[in-house]
Amino acid sequence: MSIRPVILCGGSGTRMWPLSREQYPKQLLNLAGELSMLQATALRLRGLPLSTVDRLNSPILIGNEEYRFLMAEQLRQVGVAHGGMLLEPCGRNTAPALTLGALLARAGGDDPVLVIMPADHVIQDEAAFRAAVALAVPLADAGKLVTFGICPTAPETGYGYIRVGQALGEGASLVEQFVEKPDQATAQGYLDSGRYLWNGGIFVIKASVWLAKMAQCRPDILAACEAAFAGRQQDMDFVRPDKAAFAACPAESIDYAVMEPLTAAGRNSGEVAVVPLDARWSDVGAWSALWEIGDKDAAGNVFKGDVLAVDTENSLVLTSGRLVATVGLQDVVVVETPDAILVADRKQIQKVKEVVGQLKAAGRSETNAHRKVHRPWGWYDSIDCGARFQVKRIVVNPGGVLSLQMHHHRAEHWIVVSGTARVTRGEETFLVSENESTYIPLGTTHRLENPGKLPLEMIEVQSGSYLGEDDIVRFEDRYGR
Repeated sequence: MSIRPVILCGGSGTRMWPLSREQYPKQLLNLAGELSMLQATALRLRGLPLSTVDRLNSPILIGNEEYRFLMAEQLRQVGVAHGGMLLEPCGRNTAPALTLGALLARAGGDDPVLVIMPADHVIQDEAAFRAAVALAVPLADAGKLVTFGICPTAPETGYGYIRVGQALGEGASLVEQFVEKPDQATAQGYLDSGRYLWNGGIFVIKASVWLAKMAQCRPDILAACEAAFAGRQQDMDFVRPDKAAFAACPAESIDYAVMEPLTAAGRNSGEVAVVPLDARWSDVGAWSALWEIGDKDAAGNVFKGDVLAVDTENSLVLTSGRLVATVGLQDVVVVETPDAILVADRKQIQKVKEVVGQLKAAGRSETNAHRKVHRPWGWYDSIDCGARFQVKRIVVNPGGVLSLQMHHHRAEHWIVVSGTARVTRGEETFLVSENESTYIPLGTTHRLENPGKLPLEMIEVQSGSYLGEDDIVRFEDRYGR
């Protein structure tokens, strides 16, 4: 039996703003430990109990063009080789994403059991999770569509529910019905009955079975995904489905497209099963969820970073660098980043979406990216700017190469702080060492490289009439931008 994880990396970066942004969504953040949520997800199946005939393959990632290099770099940091990185041309929800993943999984002639995991969930008891996967895999290999039902701990109104039906043995059961998000009284009734589980959005399904059920339930989505996959292009480690074909695909979730139609009105003929999961799970859907799962001090606070608190209770305070001091606060969320600070009532934290909406309407950049912007070659941080100047701190990874480029409206001064830069300026190429500098005149073709084995750190001072990132004319680029 072949087992292949499929990690769904979509996200709009709104619910965990300001730490999460469109180009840096929450799965890339270290919110619940030393690893990012994506890294923790990619490592989650290591140690899965397997028989001698089973094999665990490298994961397929399905994500967004904007943060493709970040996903690849985060996997490299934890030593995970991926089995393909599918870049969605546009968001079409989880059913089309999984369909693309199943097509890629089958492209080499294999028919693996897919373990489908969102990249932005926290599972604190990973041994319990692996035990649940080990229970689900043989059911999926036998043709069942298996979902995990999270054992509820409260009458939660923010989740859909699964009503558990006939027992299948070994802890698994048939799904009797998928239920929409309830009101408070109904949720309490679900909890009291003991027959309902939270719908956690984690699945174990054989690739061929998923494609067959898509053909049965949503042939329009399957046809669009097959056309997009047939027109795919390979770019380095990235697989790019045809943009026009995928844009024509209806947007639908896994549940709405297949799972609910197969179980509606008691029609489940044994195809859809549920495995209970009691593993301290959270989808970290809001800052309040991070407070709930965090390690609290004696006053009920969760702090991360440089925090000084006086008479503060039941609060979440995160800082990315600067000291944050709180006095006399209760039930608040404070999140500090270099370019934005959120202060909110913990009980009204869902309204952060309204903040993001207003920022978008105003055309503010704080919804899109952080001040520190990651690139495939490293990163830069815009540390100061004025009417005709901008100052950036730039770090280029060993072997990193910026594109051969030119600017119409700005000149640049480069000061090397540490490491060695190889600079192409017009027709000449030369080295710039620590404590040395060089100048790139306006309109001059240039390139920056790090030929060394240590990071290159430098300060760039831009001056000119326009300093936007779109004033770049690229002639050559290793990263296909």
